Amino acid sequence: METITYKSTIDAPAKKVWDTMLNADTYKQWVSKSWPNSSYEGKWQEGTQIRFTGPGGGGTLAELVEVKPHKRVLARHIAILLDGGKEDRTSEMAKGWIGITEAYDFIEENGKTTVVVTIETNPEWKKMFDDGWPTALEELKKLSERKLQTA
Repeated sequence: METITYKSTIDAPAKKVWDTMLNADTYKQWVSKSWPNSSYEGKWQEGTQIRFTGPGGGGTLAELVEVKPHKRVLARHIAILLDGGKEDRTSEMAKGWIGITEAYDFIEENGKTTVVVTIETNPEWKKMFDDGWPTALEELKKLSERKLQTA
């Protein structure tokens, strides 16, 4: 496993950034900049499972290991989802994905929030994350700051 980190400082309080990042409608907006037509099914609640899906229902299934509102989310991937949403835990691709973790930390200081995304991944997935997360975080920043101005 390899640890990779992405950061963005957003001119908005942690609650606003948290809400923008994890609300179903705004999640689709910022994540689509890197992973078009992606969404999630589930609740951001510790101990629950959440499905990250793209067109056709394929994606990943994660367990929410830690959820501290406005502070931290830690998700551990436990399966991949095939088109149609069927869980796969046994294929080579699934075995390479299971165990990957994603942590989102929200650090607020003086009304600004630094979002730190830390991913422990197999090296084969690093390029996908490197290609996607910086653009996605830039869109999250725009949405969070825009929502603040119009709120």
